[in-house]
Amino acid sequence: MTQAALTHPPAAPAPAAPAPAPRGGLVRWAADRSGWLGPIGVALFAGLLRFWNLGYPRAFVFDETYYPKDSWSLLRQGYEGTWPDHANADILSHPQSIPLSSAPEFVAHPPLGKWVMAIGEQLFGLTPFGWRFMTALLGTVTVLMLARIGRRLLGSTLLGCTAALLMSVDGLQLVMSRVGLLDGIQMFFVLASFGSLLIDRDHVRARLAAAVDGDTVRLGWRPWRIAAGVFVGAACAVKWNGAMILAAFGILTVLWDQSGRRGAGARRPWRSMLRRDAVPAFLAMVGSAFVVYVGSWSGWLATGGTGADGGGGYDRHWADGRAGLSPDSVLGVPLPQVPMSWVPAPLRSLWHYHAQMYDFNTGLSTPHTYQSNPFSWLVDGRPVSMYWEQIPDGQRGCTSSGGCAAQILGLGTPFLWWTACFALVYLLWRWFFRRDWRSGAVLCAVAGIYLPWFQYQERTIFSFYMVVLVPFLCLAVAQMLGAMLGPAGCSPERRRIGAIGAGAIVLAIVGCFAFFYPLYTAEVIPMSSWQDRMWFTSWI
Repeated sequence: MTQAALTHPPAAPAPAAPAPAPRGGLVRWAADRSGWLGPIGVALFAGLLRFWNLGYPRAFVFDETYYPKDSWSLLRQGYEGTWPDHANADILSHPQSIPLSSAPEFVAHPPLGKWVMAIGEQLFGLTPFGWRFMTALLGTVTVLMLARIGRRLLGSTLLGCTAALLMSVDGLQLVMSRVGLLDGIQMFFVLASFGSLLIDRDHVRARLAAAVDGDTVRLGWRPWRIAAGVFVGAACAVKWNGAMILAAFGILTVLWDQSGRRGAGARRPWRSMLRRDAVPAFLAMVGSAFVVYVGSWSGWLATGGTGADGGGGYDRHWADGRAGLSPDSVLGVPLPQVPMSWVPAPLRSLWHYHAQMYDFNTGLSTPHTYQSNPFSWLVDGRPVSMYWEQIPDGQRGCTSSGGCAAQILGLGTPFLWWTACFALVYLLWRWFFRRDWRSGAVLCAVAGIYLPWFQYQERTIFSFYMVVLVPFLCLAVAQMLGAMLGPAGCSPERRRIGAIGAGAIVLAIVGCFAFFYPLYTAEVIPMSSWQDRMWFTSWI
């Protein structure tokens, strides 16, 4: 990405300001609050879809066999304990039995996402509704955030609400909001960080507009950029791939600073940015992210015991009696032990634990039926079946002689994702040829989320990781639909044709979502109806 393409204002004129609303009564109240009424309405619709019958199926869906139990262990012990093989059946039985052991368990992901999930378990118990509550809540709030972010980015409440509506009817986002997995939680934090950077950009531009000299002005305290660092640090504390998103957002914010100074008349905007903005940006983004990440391990750091069957986090006491900092090896390669006894033993133990996590996460290559290559993700090449049950005729409402099926399929709404592929091409054109900063911002997020997965061609990876990308795909589609409506000042006929085309696309996406809805919620449907929805053999 060229710096100019990421930072220049769009060549197209800004949308015209809306006409003043009529004064008086309910009309004035609605006009003054139009920026919130639409987003809240879309979020309520999304919440209804996400919370409806959330406790069904009463089962551990896909990797729910790990994270809800880890969350409960964090809630009770401050670290992840071990569970016997029969734990799932005990938890789902009546009366319930929770066979949690104090012996530590090795886990592959940081703890923050599980701490978030534990809030629902604290409120509603270790039940399917309890461990899915927070993912459903954050999935709903993410829709509200996207509407407001789209409104700010695209300069239109209509387009912001359109992006939010598209996400509310995306199958993958719906599924990941209704299961107790980590990726939906990470999506919330990534989008919150992106929105915070947008607010920071607007505030900084307003301050630079009043500056006398763009080279010397000091921007001072920037709480929204710190908030962006906090949120993206939280994303890292859910899953490590947040680190690449942190790098992308860090580059984006300093390029915006350079562009802002140039717009304020700076003679040497690059030098001014490097001298006055680069270090504060690093401290705000990386520094706050680091604090949040380490803080997410506070439960593990605070645990005592022996680290064996006496309690305490896994390898919590590895450094006791050792002077080294380095792990013994990484990926089987022995490493020299560096004397670092001045570093507190708990931090050296944490470093060692992270080396083991890195070994596991980069070396995981066990074949899985639903693993897929990142090249296929944007076109829904290989969705993940998270739950499957074949139901005979006469049971659970099945009236089909051929039997019925109930499935949860992590499939992005096909018409939405295929439309998003065209929208990304349009944004690339806008970014490269029109120097549209809005397109550059969305593409930067897409690059930070999607492209790093291509380096893991041998690792076992899954398409549902792309739920973090869904908000930005919806922003891309909304921006393309806005272009279809036509620029300000175009003829009414052009507007009418554009509105018909854009409306047809949105209706087709909503209809496609309704068609696949049974596969997102494990609805019992005839086997023939299930087969009608298997458009490609790679979906089976």
